[in-house]
Amino acid sequence: MIIEATGLKGLKSDLAHLDEVTTKLGFVRWQWEYTRATYDFKMEDKASKSVYFLRVNTRVESGKLESPYAILFLEDAYIGRETFPHGLDYDSPIPESVLKLSKQKLDQLKQLLAD
Repeated sequence: MIIEATGLKGLKSDLAHLDEVTTKLGFVRWQWEYTRATYDFKMEDKASKSVYFLRVNTRVESGKLESPYAILFLEDAYIGRETFPHGLDYDSPIPESVLKLSKQKLDQLKQLLAD
């Protein structure tokens, strides 16, 4: 599920700052290559015992990843339910508590990137 109207799409940051801010919020940079990176935030719904991941995609505007000076711009934010063994289901319904936490994290990310 793509999360619309986050205010993040198109924001830019250098890699060092983006890594610092996302780490502070509990995100992990999992997938990356020289021109893109994905930041994941893991959430567990205790009622259903399901695990969800909030993901924020980024692309390099200038430089290459692993250079702290590379400039990245944020793309879509989306959420999916973990499936066995290593997949995400983006079509599953998302519990309200998970959506609320996701929106809070995205708002915090937007605020910290604006500083």
